[in-house]
Amino acid sequence: MIVRIMGEGQVEIAPADIDVLNELDGELEAAIETDDETQFRAKLHALLDKVRDVGRPLADDSLEPSELILPPADASIEEVREMLGDTGLIPG
Repeated sequence: MIVRIMGEGQVEIAPADIDVLNELDGELEAAIETDDETQFRAKLHALLDKVRDVGRPLADDSLEPSELILPPADASIEEVREMLGDTGLIPG
């Protein structure tokens, strides 16, 4: 799966890593639903850090289509809320 973190570039995520990312995505959604800014910030950073950790960076000149687009680390709750679909940021 090709993932773009807005403002950072693309990484390739192995299928085996999707479950842990879905778990973090669920925690992020819960923080958004309760409008808990502190938890939102922590969960967003945890998700992005995990994507960076398990993802294999693609070359800057790569033109692969992104299957997922994640918000930047400094995104607001409202910006991320607008990005959420029925399945969260990371579809299961």
